[in-house]
Amino acid sequence: MKIRNKLTLLYSLLSAGVLLVFALFFYLSFANDQKDEFYNQIKQHAITKVYFLFDLNIKPEVLQTIYANNTRRVINEEVAIYDESYRLIYHDAENKDIVKETPQLLDSIVKNSEIRYKYNNYYVTAFTLKHSNKTYIITAAAIDRYGEEKLNTILEYLAIAFCLSLLLIVVAGRFSAEQALKPVSDMVENVEEITASNLDSRINVGSGKDELAELAITFNEMLNRLEKSFNAQKEFVSNIAHEVRTPLSTIITELELSSNKPRSIEQYQQTIRLTLKDAQTLAKLTTSLLDLAKASYDPTQISFKALRIDEILLDAKHQLEKQAPSYHITIDFTEIPDGEDEITISGNNYLLQVAFTNVMENACKFSEDQSCEVKISYQNNHAIIDFIDHGTGISDEDLHKIFIPFYRGQNKNHSSGHGIGMALSQRIINLHHGEISVFSILGSGTRFEVKLPHV
Repeated sequence: MKIRNKLTLLYSLLSAGVLLVFALFFYLSFANDQKDEFYNQIKQHAITKVYFLFDLNIKPEVLQTIYANNTRRVINEEVAIYDESYRLIYHDAENKDIVKETPQLLDSIVKNSEIRYKYNNYYVTAFTLKHSNKTYIITAAAIDRYGEEKLNTILEYLAIAFCLSLLLIVVAGRFSAEQALKPVSDMVENVEEITASNLDSRINVGSGKDELAELAITFNEMLNRLEKSFNAQKEFVSNIAHEVRTPLSTIITELELSSNKPRSIEQYQQTIRLTLKDAQTLAKLTTSLLDLAKASYDPTQISFKALRIDEILLDAKHQLEKQAPSYHITIDFTEIPDGEDEITISGNNYLLQVAFTNVMENACKFSEDQSCEVKISYQNNHAIIDFIDHGTGISDEDLHKIFIPFYRGQNKNHSSGHGIGMALSQRIINLHHGEISVFSILGSGTRFEVKLPHV
């Protein structure tokens, strides 16, 4: 069921419920007031008969004749008068005797002074009356046909009014729901118009003061993030295509040149070496991209365990020196604390080793002596690793862009690469709830500082 239908139904049910309660309250209050009025009326008729009978000394036969033709309001009235000894003094119609005044009933009347009840269609009131120093027991019964007809008429009017009001309530509820949800409908139309080609479109927030405006603002903020992510993805794909195309083009060119005419063994070997180098570059790029994708995983999908930082650094050092024997990496253990917990962290061994290897390799590539110095220390709840080189340094312009994927600074001609390593290292460190910072002086060297929370 649509929200507008739910709102219409809810509004109609609530309004109809309130209207029904009001109608029932009015009807029951009116019926109760009318009943009390009728009881008082037949009681007054009975008292009047007592006055006629004892004060005016009108004979019972005459009273019976006078009340034989009664008003339309009071039908089949019957009055009986008893003295204190329960002796019948007067009765309108003894042959009918509607009330059936038994001794038990008379005792109850004397005890309670007055009782009222309904017997079949008759309203009965029975009470005691002191007159001329004597106490009389009087019962009076009658049918309120006029009152019942009036109640039925009021009930019909209330039913008709309720049905008409219910119809108006449904129409008003539908109109109110349409007006209340009109901003939502407009928002849906705006969203349907937004595609990948116009992610810069935004939803109208209106006055900006209600909950729907807050929803529109939140949705626009989400669109901002989507637009940034989409643009970053397009740039990322474009960079990947560029980086992959370069070694592939070189490989194709070398192989085409070799296949055009016969060459010597030395020339074929030279072509194989060049092709192998480009293939290794392509393989390294692929590995870096896979690692970058792993570093973007949800942390809950990556296995973490307790690891010693010094052991990870040693593994990274040995791996890098094996790949590039010309690199010289020294690790300073002098500031390692005595407690093992200060250099033990919760992390993923493979990813951390990739991050440390990238930072070490970056330091060695841009140093004249191809060396990197690593220092381990701790501060408060963090283990700190410094990677120091004495190379060319990084300019202020490049320093703020060094962690952007595929970005290569002004010193890109100094060494080959793809601009992925530092971006990958930052993502891995962030994945481990750490921080990586860079400090550099152009022409003097660079220091990368990594902070990781220890256990």
